[in-house]
Amino acid sequence: MHGYGWFMAMRQGDEKPKVTRELLLRVLNYAKPYWWHIAGMLVTILLGTGLSLLTPLIFRNMIDVVLPAKDTQQLVWLGLGLLFIPALNGGINVLQRRLNSTVGEGVIYDLRSGLFARLQRMSLRFFTNTKTGELMSRLNSDVVGAQNAISNTIVNIVTNLIQTIALFAVMLTLEWRLTVISVLILPLFILAAQRIGTVLRDIAREAMDINAQMNAHMNETLNIGGALLVKLFGRTREEEKRFRDRAANVRDIGIRRAVIGSSFFVIFGLVTAVGTALVYGLGGYFVITDVFTVGTIVAFGSYLGQLYGSLQGLVSAPVDFSTSMVSFERVFEIVDLPQDIVEKENAVELKDVQGELEFNNVTFNYKVDESILLKDVKRYGSMDNVKAVISGGNADASVIKRRVERAASDSPEVDSTSQARDVALEGISFIARPGNLIALVGPSGAGKTTVTYLIPRLYDPTDGLIRIDGHDLKDVTLESLSSSIGMVTQETYLFHDTIRTNLIYAKPDATQEEIEAAAKAANIHNFIMDLSDGYDTIVGERGYRLSGGEKQRIALARVILKDPRILVLDEATSSLDSESESLIQDALKRVMAGRTSIVIAHRLSTILAADMILVMDRGRIVERGTHEELLATGGIYSQLYETQFRGERV
Repeated sequence: MHGYGWFMAMRQGDEKPKVTRELLLRVLNYAKPYWWHIAGMLVTILLGTGLSLLTPLIFRNMIDVVLPAKDTQQLVWLGLGLLFIPALNGGINVLQRRLNSTVGEGVIYDLRSGLFARLQRMSLRFFTNTKTGELMSRLNSDVVGAQNAISNTIVNIVTNLIQTIALFAVMLTLEWRLTVISVLILPLFILAAQRIGTVLRDIAREAMDINAQMNAHMNETLNIGGALLVKLFGRTREEEKRFRDRAANVRDIGIRRAVIGSSFFVIFGLVTAVGTALVYGLGGYFVITDVFTVGTIVAFGSYLGQLYGSLQGLVSAPVDFSTSMVSFERVFEIVDLPQDIVEKENAVELKDVQGELEFNNVTFNYKVDESILLKDVKRYGSMDNVKAVISGGNADASVIKRRVERAASDSPEVDSTSQARDVALEGISFIARPGNLIALVGPSGAGKTTVTYLIPRLYDPTDGLIRIDGHDLKDVTLESLSSSIGMVTQETYLFHDTIRTNLIYAKPDATQEEIEAAAKAANIHNFIMDLSDGYDTIVGERGYRLSGGEKQRIALARVILKDPRILVLDEATSSLDSESESLIQDALKRVMAGRTSIVIAHRLSTILAADMILVMDRGRIVERGTHEELLATGGIYSQLYETQFRGERV
């Protein structure tokens, strides 16, 4: 194993990885479908090891027998043997690599597919409490680490073990005294590896953290939002200097690592040279005293180099293997995570949905069950570990200080208008009849969005029931529930793809006529046709090439194409220009016609059209009724009307 491989294997040594029997059995279980390939690999390892033992014996025979006898014919045959053995060994290595990669890539395909499928079934609660970077690390870094365990680590351990045993046996056969001397330096070998490996591990960690700082800076300033901010505030020169400073740190640590890495090889070379000098010194004496021949010492020297190479691999094997197993543990952690949104085995498939929706005394809080979340992992070189990307500082201390000061305060100030609370929703009850429009109004943070998230079962209520056409949401299949509900959120998300691809995400088999009909209903068709590529126009990352109103109308067209019976809309038009707002309002009327609609209302026109208005405050429905009924009560709705809606023209 190379020097860099050694300290990279040790870089996670402080995590104290443990290889358990259960973990090993589970890893081997993934390899079961490939046992023929694994058997083939073992055969190729044995054949390769056997062939590597022949070359030194040929040299010994050539030096001790053929050359003194001047046997030209035998010399030719031995020369051909020296040519044939590497060629055959090369072919075996290619075959071994093919089998090895088939097993490694196959296992990783199974792992990665299972991992992605598991993540797709996790609830929104999981994603709101898990860093995207951590998920990417599990799917990429940890899966690649697991692949390395299958494709390289285990294969290298088996190969080195077989080679060491075979070489030791042959060397004992040749000359037992030289063999004993050659292994006497093994303690020096292990000691040097541990000392230098520790130094290089620390440097590797520091290098990865410095690289993470540089990469995090690039990630923050080169994405579209960061680039826009830099330009708007004229910070181009400052960011260039900041990047040069961090790139210089990467350069300096790289030079330091290269120098110490070279020292690593020099020291290992010296330790190996000690053993080689002892073997050749004593072997030379035995040749002089006619104990054995020159050919024997030449063959023995060749075996000695192979033996030290195999021993080096075995010395680093425990750390290398256990570190690779850590990757499997992290992958298995996701596979084993319990799901908090689970479909029952005998779940009912919704058919002929009418659209009646009932909330019955629903209570909900965002309290997180730690068992459904990933454990925090200290991952050197991860951008997630960079606390403050621009300032370069660590925010933890100031955060802790603020928490302590807040906790120590004897008389904390309480804002009576604040929506902060432990329970997001409490005692929510209402019924939306088929075709009804229910408008949700209330201060920001009152719980309106949380209500809408419970309808498609992005979360499950903490208490109470939600029914659709009389069925408890927990009793119906997730797929049929999803197909019955269409949702447009306030923050519209579009894939970095064509408009057509974003639209047919709602209905993959939609025809061009259906796509255009949906776009026309959403008042976006004419705009799309004016684009140079029409429906094949790339919208950019998160739809950034489109305006807010255009993105919202595409999102509406996507929902129209889905044709659900229940619509859930966050009618966010307050930040749009009057033309976009008018187009969206007109589109909304068409979309909601004949459907049960739950709308977070931002416009008076929607409120006036509502069959029932639910006024929310601090997670409760405090008022309900029509526009006129609620105005007459003079309560919260009346205040909202005066402050938010009164100036609008309908």
